[in-house]
Amino acid sequence: MAKKQHGLEYLREQAHLRPRSKVFSSAMRVRNALAFATHKFFNERGFIYVHTPLITAADCEGAGEQFTVTTLLPDKGKIEKVDKHGHIDYSQDFFGRRCGLTVSGQLNVETHACALTDVYTFGPTFRAENSHTSRHLAEFWMIEPEICFAELIDDMALAEDYIKYCASYAMEHCAEDLKYFEEEYPLGEKGLRARLCNVIESDFAQITYTAAIELLQRDIANGVKQFENYPSWGDDLGSEHERYLCEVIFKKPTIVINYPKGIKSFYMKLNDDNETVAAMDILVPKIGELVGGSQREDRLEVLEERMKLIGLNPADLWWYSDMRRYGTVPHAGFGLGFERLVMFVTGLENIRDVIPFPRVPGHADF
Repeated sequence: MAKKQHGLEYLREQAHLRPRSKVFSSAMRVRNALAFATHKFFNERGFIYVHTPLITAADCEGAGEQFTVTTLLPDKGKIEKVDKHGHIDYSQDFFGRRCGLTVSGQLNVETHACALTDVYTFGPTFRAENSHTSRHLAEFWMIEPEICFAELIDDMALAEDYIKYCASYAMEHCAEDLKYFEEEYPLGEKGLRARLCNVIESDFAQITYTAAIELLQRDIANGVKQFENYPSWGDDLGSEHERYLCEVIFKKPTIVINYPKGIKSFYMKLNDDNETVAAMDILVPKIGELVGGSQREDRLEVLEERMKLIGLNPADLWWYSDMRRYGTVPHAGFGLGFERLVMFVTGLENIRDVIPFPRVPGHADF
């Protein structure tokens, strides 16, 4: 490519050539270092790396955001299996049932945690969300550890240790690239390395979801801050709320715990108040949510009731219920979007600039 400075949008359109640009090659070196640091972190702690399937019949999140995998449509003889209502007879499909690309490896990796104790998976994940934000991709990579004989507090500690480890590893092994992002790249973040040092050296803040909502509402009432969307109890925190909490109120990574059950997944453990679940999100400056995790529901009857409440048929996840039916232990885990971690460490502001070939609605050119 010519030596002139190209804009990031132009470089995204030339994804096959942008590795030759300074900004993208630096981002890829940091990405490589963070991937290596991920395996190193878990290996040093005795975790076993589990390869979970990319094609699955389970929708972990129950939100219907799966890409369908099918061989029916290209076959003129089988396309007749689609009726006038658009219903498809998936019993005629390749796997004999409806399957999709994985939205999370969590349910699968849990099956190994109950046998091997501490495990993790790190691989591509897919979400059919029609989202055009700077934080979302249709194909991205997820790190998902699962720890046994663990509660939410153990999950929080593991996630905090992991984030600090990765930031420290990048500071040591990507010094020149981080210097470039802070001092030479025109759109770089001033104070990038100081921010990362603050992450490494500070304890993360912690607050309950209910208290966080009250803080946000207080600042609105006092005229300190106005949000595009009013934060109400029972609604998920928006990006503007997340960033305000960790950037303005606490000024460092912040762990929000005990979310309303209605906005979290069925597998999260119901708290004694019967209104919230033992869940946590870690919010970080520049990004917002980086980690989402929980203690898992280990009571079979509660688990299956939660499935029904969100419209899942327990029979479709019989194997997941079996893990409780035939013996289980308290366990917990989290998911971390790898591209958001790369954004966090580099200071780059668009997720499409930290992955080799971004997949977003309307774009899959390479």
